[in-house]
Amino acid sequence: MDITKKDIDALNAVVTVEIKKEDYEGEVKKVLANYRKTANIPGFRKGHIPMGMVKKQYGQAVLVEEVNKLLQGGLQKFLTEEKLDVLGNPLPKNENEIDWKSEDFTFEFDLGMSPKFEVDVTKKAITNYKVVADDKMLDNQVKTIRKQYGKLTSKDKAEKGDEITGTFSNEEKGVEKSTTLELDELKGKSQIKALTGAKVGDVITLKTKGMFAEDHEIQKHIGLTPEDAKDVDELTFKVEEVNTREMAEMNQELFDKLFGEGVVKSEADLKSKIKEDAEKQFEQQSDQKMLNDVVESLIENTKFDLPKEFLERWIQVSSEKPMTDEEAKAEYERSEKGLRYQLIEGKLRAENNLQASFEELKEYSRGMIKAQMAQFGQMDPSDEELDNIAARIMSNQEEVQRMGEQLNTNKLLQFFKEKAKLKTKEVTYEKFIKEAYE
Repeated sequence: MDITKKDIDALNAVVTVEIKKEDYEGEVKKVLANYRKTANIPGFRKGHIPMGMVKKQYGQAVLVEEVNKLLQGGLQKFLTEEKLDVLGNPLPKNENEIDWKSEDFTFEFDLGMSPKFEVDVTKKAITNYKVVADDKMLDNQVKTIRKQYGKLTSKDKAEKGDEITGTFSNEEKGVEKSTTLELDELKGKSQIKALTGAKVGDVITLKTKGMFAEDHEIQKHIGLTPEDAKDVDELTFKVEEVNTREMAEMNQELFDKLFGEGVVKSEADLKSKIKEDAEKQFEQQSDQKMLNDVVESLIENTKFDLPKEFLERWIQVSSEKPMTDEEAKAEYERSEKGLRYQLIEGKLRAENNLQASFEELKEYSRGMIKAQMAQFGQMDPSDEELDNIAARIMSNQEEVQRMGEQLNTNKLLQFFKEKAKLKTKEVTYEKFIKEAYE
């Protein structure tokens, strides 16, 4: 068997595989000899069938199968040994021209070659948000906590600051949503006026437009997306409960309920603890935003060509369902951006050793186990306990894959933090959401 590669251009090549009779003849004879021993042909005893008849009945199929085995094995070995960086899989070029009645065969395959390029993570400055919990947020959090742990008292009618439990309805639009809201949450003056003084059992008609200040409140209380809510002019609200909430006192009993005995000893400590916990959560969000922005920047600023025509053919051939040329082109357009980033990320990982090793995965699993055990009060598990649980986790292929994705993302994130051109910007959470996502 002889295999050669001819470059068409930097992104396309043709591999030619020549298979001669002596390459496959021995294996074909062996298979046919076995068929002769086991085949059932009417009129002949098993094992006594003439070889000529076996060849006539099975020879062509065995030949094709053995040649294809040889072809696929040889082609894969060639790609590996030559260290060819290809996209997709080799595509047969002349399969319809093969004459299976001949003794020697020549197969041709198109290859789509991975492009050569350099990645510069410092080419464009990326904003790295440092989100801080400001005094307004801390005060609101303290207020929320005091309400949550406060005393709830039922009332006959609603007044400013009260909580009203009821059901929003609109039969025509399929709305039927039970909720609890505070009068202070409402933005619309007409809605506030309509609900002030409302009693249990009252059914009140409310305008939907302008009811809440924030879009997410529409989803929370009415069960509609902001877009769907635009098609609903009015809702009825049946009042089922009216309650006033007396806020909990700021004392040691409250602090101990929240964080454990003696951890927090004053309102200042409480705000400090809230600030610390909140900013840890904010860091995860800002990290994800930074990661997304770096990825977008790399896709935009790392220029290279792709073997477009080859990839369109490969998409068409590898599709589970029949696909027209136009559908394949459209699918390529949809997937091109993702493919570009796969190549960029792959190069970054290979050149900077950013792929998680088995030992790193094992240590990562131990850290996750320790964190989970700490939540249930097991603060100091033994190494033996950790190793036993980690071993069970590492035997689960799906769990290993999930952890590997998390760890690889963390390694890439840390790499960008160290190497990318970042400009830190300190903002409140409210401003972060506005700048980052609106």
